[in-house]
Amino acid sequence: MKIVLLGAPGSGKGTQAKKLMEKYSIPEISAGEMLRKAVADGSQFGKDAKVYMEKGELVPDSIVLGMIHGRLKKEDCKKGFIITGFPRNDSQAVALDKMLSVISAPVSVAVSIDVPREELVKRMSGRRICKSCGEVFNIYSLPPKIDGICDICKGSFYQRDDDKEETILKRLTVYDAQKTSLIDYYKKKGILKSITGSVTVTAIFQKVCAAVEGK
Repeated sequence: MKIVLLGAPGSGKGTQAKKLMEKYSIPEISAGEMLRKAVADGSQFGKDAKVYMEKGELVPDSIVLGMIHGRLKKEDCKKGFIITGFPRNDSQAVALDKMLSVISAPVSVAVSIDVPREELVKRMSGRRICKSCGEVFNIYSLPPKIDGICDICKGSFYQRDDDKEETILKRLTVYDAQKTSLIDYYKKKGILKSITGSVTVTAIFQKVCAAVEGK
């Protein structure tokens, strides 16, 4: 299975990717996580990417494609993979396809998780992350038992810069401006599956599994 999960920031791609990893034993290749790690590590890629991420702008393709290409070379990707956070426009999709053709691993299905903008803003602005263990909570949908204290390790929380409302709105505007051409690209290839993301995590996962299994 070579899966691309599409959807706006906050649509639940990461959550669904983790569940797919467990079910099918294939890795997630998250453009966002790789970029955040590069920023945290202080690598040159990370320094370059940080400027764009803090503004809510897209990181240049050359940076993201280089990181994805390196990850795809690893042994655990031979059975398949789940790519999230990339591509975000049709030109990136073309570049990704070219890269995958070199290693004979074309995308088998592109699943688009669709969520209304108002819900996306609420989801992301409510997200909080434990400073100590990294556990993710949401003050609206998944609050900690004690306000401001992690259920797992009793650590305190922080909010990512790109989860602040002003940045969220910029990210969604950028995504929306390029969404149609991206969706059309995969639709023309005959591998697009669109599902609603405004239901429970379990219900979404059932729909995602049906999509990737061609049911």
